[in-house]
This record gives sequence, C-alpha cells and structure tokens, in this order.
Amino acid sequence: MTDLTTTDPTYSDYLRVDTLLSLQTPRTPATADRAVALAEHFFIVAHQSCELWLKQVIADLDAVVQALAPESGAEGVETGVELLRRSSDLLRVLHEQVLVLERLPLRHFAEFRPYLGTASGAQSEQFARLARLIGDGRRAGALYEAFTAAAARRGASVAQVCRPGHDTGGLYRVGEGLLDVGDGYWRWKVAHLGLMSRMVGDEPGTGGSSGVDHLVRRIVLPFAELRRLRGAAHAPELAGSAG
Repeated sequence: MTDLTTTDPTYSDYLRVDTLLSLQTPRTPATADRAVALAEHFFIVAHQSCELWLKQVIADLDAVVQALAPESGAEGVETGVELLRRSSDLLRVLHEQVLVLERLPLRHFAEFRPYLGTASGAQSEQFARLARLIGDGRRAGALYEAFTAAAARRGASVAQVCRPGHDTGGLYRVGEGLLDVGDGYWRWKVAHLGLMSRMVGDEPGTGGSSGVDHLVRRIVLPFAELRRLRGAAHAPELAGSAG
C-alpha cells in the first residue's frame, strides 16, 4: 500500500511555486527608486501571466481542431463547444490583464523601458501561434478550416449551419463559439492598442516596429466569412443561395 504521507506533493511542490516566484527578475538597477523596480516587476508579472494563459488557450483551441476531426464524431463536437467557451472566457481574462496594465505609471515605465532592449510583445511565439489558429479578415485559420470541413462531412455548408432552424445542432454551437473567441481576441487586441497609445504615443516599438501603427494594421475581426454568412440570416433569399 502506498504511503501517501511521503508521496503526495504539497501545494508548493505541485505548482512549483518556488520556481515560479523566482522567474521575475527586473533589470532596473538596485540604485533606482524602489517604485520603478516595483513597476517593472508588475510589468513582468503581467506579461508572464499572459504567456501562461496563452499556453492554455492555445492548448484548448488545438484540442478544438482535433475535436472537429473525422474520428471524433458527435461527442468531439460537444467537447469542441466546451473548449471554445472556456477559451472565450480566458480571452476575457487576457483583456482584463491589459486593462490592469493601465495602472503602470508612465513616469516609471519611461524610466525602466530602456532596459527592455529590443524585447517586444511582437516577438511572442505563442501570440503568433494563436494568430495562426484564429486567422484574420484575410485568411482562415486552422479553427475555421476544421469547422468548414466538419460541416462538409455532414453534408452541410457553413451557410446552412448558420441558418436559423437548420438541424446542425452542435455545429451551430461551434460556430457561435468561434465568434465568441474571435470577438474576445479582437477586444484583447483593441485594448492592447489603447494601452500602447496611452503609454508610448507615436514612439516606435521596442522591437523596432512602428509601434501603435503596427498594431492598428493588425486589428481585424476574425472569421469574416462566418460573420457574412451568419448575417445573411436577415435576408432569407440570400441565405438560401449562400455557400
């Protein structure tokens, strides 16, 4: 019989709290004002937290793609709906984290920003992965491609899935979940744009980008075709001929 008193981890062991709390290393010199060091610490915690939530969102959305694969069946579709709902909620968490960063005093940010060097959020590999999953107004991502393929295997077009009263059940809820995720992703990016405009104005980004202008050009509502076909529900004659 296993002795649980010696094998069960503690809370700290299970979450590796000591390691987690050792990962915040501000570059502000020890001679600087303590408030500046605390501001940089806040900046690091917010961005590390963002990367952790991105890890979860990406894992969940990757699982949605798998859940919509042929071998997953109807049960997979329902799992996909659950995961899309969770991802949508997590994107709200990410949005709130951006709003919290508005509590970063500009004078402190201006003082520690040079220590960032060329480090920039635009270099986030996870953000790039999320963008490939979700897509944008110009191209479909892996999520939408999996959705359209799942609809086709059931003998339905995306237009039919979106049509009120059409018997597509779980796929209709997947479509709604995609829009929830797309809207949350868009709101998160808009909030980030607002934060950057507030904090750096027209200054270039730390990674060499054009800063706010770089962000503006990349804020497009995802799932453009799904939005268009869903909107066709308001015009029955168009909905009947779409897709």
